[in-house]
Amino acid sequence: MLKKIISFGLITFVSMTLAACGSNESSSASSKNTSDTMWSEIEERGTLNVATSGTLYPSSFHESETDKLTGYEVEIIREVATRLDLDVDFTEMGVDGMLTSVNSGAIDVAAMGIDRDGENADKYNYTIPYKYSFGSMVVRESDNSGIETLEDLKGKKAAGAATTSYMKVARHYGAEEVIYDNATNDQYLQDVANGRTDVILNDFYSQKMAVAALPEIPVKVHDIFYNPSETNYAIKKGNDLLTEKINTTLEEMKADGTLTELSKQFYDGEDVSEQIDYEFPEIEFEEGE
Repeated sequence: MLKKIISFGLITFVSMTLAACGSNESSSASSKNTSDTMWSEIEERGTLNVATSGTLYPSSFHESETDKLTGYEVEIIREVATRLDLDVDFTEMGVDGMLTSVNSGAIDVAAMGIDRDGENADKYNYTIPYKYSFGSMVVRESDNSGIETLEDLKGKKAAGAATTSYMKVARHYGAEEVIYDNATNDQYLQDVANGRTDVILNDFYSQKMAVAALPEIPVKVHDIFYNPSETNYAIKKGNDLLTEKINTTLEEMKADGTLTELSKQFYDGEDVSEQIDYEFPEIEFEEGE
């Protein structure tokens, strides 16, 4: 009797395992088919639809003389598309619009930094990083906007887009959020200078370049740094084949020096495609932040 019970239990276990394997294989095959279909549609139309801000120097902006859209992230994805035998069609929009457009399929690729630990982290595919950086802050030149430590952000008016990781830092330290939607650098900086806001938390390299490009505005990049970051392209969840193809191309561009060359072109000789070695303060976010 004991042998029969053990045998029956074993058969049941094997049957359940086989059924589970069959289910997993079916799910995997379905995901692959969806991914293949997504890529086939892009390949058939011959165009990669990309969302970018168009307002953030030097990553995505318009040349003053020609009004041509260019910038580090723009030229990278242009080169990626070329190597994939595709044209590229850019749509300029803010971060929130990018999220919606990627989800709906109107956009194939969005150039935006999504917090990997945030509420949107599991909703997208991500490419490998094309830029490494860290957080900094722009303050008034005359008095540092009253900020000497990260803790001094409490009660200060922090300007930025609502869903960025930088605004998450501002919230963590008790800053008052002043939300902008795809504003230009000069508007951001002028508002700090005139006291409408106190501080802009954002990417160090971008802030360094923006302040240098607008020397008439009395602001500066503070020497308070935090949160090392990676910037990558966001793609619709499940579009694995496109993600894989872009990753392979980015790796090729890294190996042949193209990323370094483009970085030095747009970041005043700095190579943002390489991660720096620096001791950053650890910011421990509470659950739900």
